[in-house]
Amino acid sequence: MDTLILIPTYNNAGTLANVLERALSQGLPVLVVDDGSTDGTAALLDNALAATRTPNTPLLCPDGAENALFVVHHAINQGKGRALKTGFEWAREQGFEYVITLDSDGQHFPEDIPTLLAAKAPRTLVVGSRNIQAHGMAGSSTFANKFSNFWYTLYTWKKLPDTQTGYRLYPLNDLPSLGLLSARYEAELTLLVFSAWKGLKLVSVPVKVDYPENRVTHFRPGKDFARISVLNTLLLFVAMFYGYPRMLLSKLLR
Repeated sequence: MDTLILIPTYNNAGTLANVLERALSQGLPVLVVDDGSTDGTAALLDNALAATRTPNTPLLCPDGAENALFVVHHAINQGKGRALKTGFEWAREQGFEYVITLDSDGQHFPEDIPTLLAAKAPRTLVVGSRNIQAHGMAGSSTFANKFSNFWYTLYTWKKLPDTQTGYRLYPLNDLPSLGLLSARYEAELTLLVFSAWKGLKLVSVPVKVDYPENRVTHFRPGKDFARISVLNTLLLFVAMFYGYPRMLLSKLLR
């Protein structure tokens, strides 16, 4: 049992219960990082813990534990990047080697987890690729994804069809420094870029996507797009003095 399912969440009580039930059915331990929710998520997680916990189950995940649920709470909302960092650090402390991340808003299908697991390999980051033309995806999200894909290719000389997806399988011990992560959504692009520069193999696998009517998204087109634009400016500078030389050296040494 070397793989953990990580679900960061913030005010998604309307969809979290269903996502959690389906994730637990995959036979892997699940960690939910509640990023300071104020909508009843904490009570929902307390009830879920009571339903899954048995008197003989320790607070920390034992070797071989299946269908185990664990919860970490942030006292205040800190952003998705911080929630991911908390989850990665917790997973490392428990000895996990891989982490599958998925969103709690209902867009990802936990039933696609076997597809990601089938591509699991050392030094490989598996990226779940959504159909970005799927019915229900906001135009702003589609544009943001295409914009992010362009910059990712510019930085890494590689292509990915969906660089904005949160559905991924990370090789935990091969990731770049978690200190590089910013607080919010742009942290996920940073992980892809620095992983590529570090020499990890990035593999894309198709996953289904849905946008339920009660879905709550915290992507703010104006503010988050501005943050991503600032990040792109910084990454371009880093690429010129670190990323490109590192990739060129890697090619020469092959």
